[in-house]
Amino acid sequence: MSGGSFVSPETRQRVRGWAVPVAVAMGRLGLTPNALTVIGFVGTTAAALAAASQQWLLAGVLVLAFGIFDLFDGALARATGRASKFGAFLDSTLDRTGESLVLAGVAVGCAGADVMLGVALAGLAATFASVVTYTRAKAESLGLHGEVGFAPRPERLAILSIGLVLAGALGGVGRGEPPSELFLQVDPVMLTGTYALMLALGLIAILSAVTVLQRIVHVKRQLDSTDQQEQQ
Repeated sequence: MSGGSFVSPETRQRVRGWAVPVAVAMGRLGLTPNALTVIGFVGTTAAALAAASQQWLLAGVLVLAFGIFDLFDGALARATGRASKFGAFLDSTLDRTGESLVLAGVAVGCAGADVMLGVALAGLAATFASVVTYTRAKAESLGLHGEVGFAPRPERLAILSIGLVLAGALGGVGRGEPPSELFLQVDPVMLTGTYALMLALGLIAILSAVTVLQRIVHVKRQLDSTDQQEQQ
């Protein structure tokens, strides 16, 4: 696991390769890389609305589908030589906005189901995920490498989509606070769905926090190495 990530660079490159033919086909239909970026954002926004209305299964499917769709804009840009600084900026901006919206939607949905633990975990997940993104951007602005850690965006979206799909498939997210009331008001199947979503949100929050620490250490080591070279 290079850089502490669960997915190796070789696997990432292989997946990007698989996306190229599909992306090129979309380009032949007249779609541009930036258009694909906007379409992906619209789909992610739909996932956020589904989560807010407690349509957990639909939200999970949309997060997964448009998480995969996010591969196509970059693949098309590279395959057609249309990569641009603005395209990279737009992609990064809408990706991060979409992820935050989905987690906000999850928080709203959990609040509607009276599962305040879900609201708190979604808030923590959104907070640490945003800092993960910031640490990479800041490192790169300093001319350093910053893409390391357990939970970059694809891993976070995979965990979230699994949690949402399981929550929907297992009866939804149950009502009840505190936990003793949850047992009284929710059947065992729905309770399992609640736990599945809570586990996913908790994993995202914890792994994102760890990733922030990994990136801080990684940047510090690079700066220390640069200082040592300058002193020699």
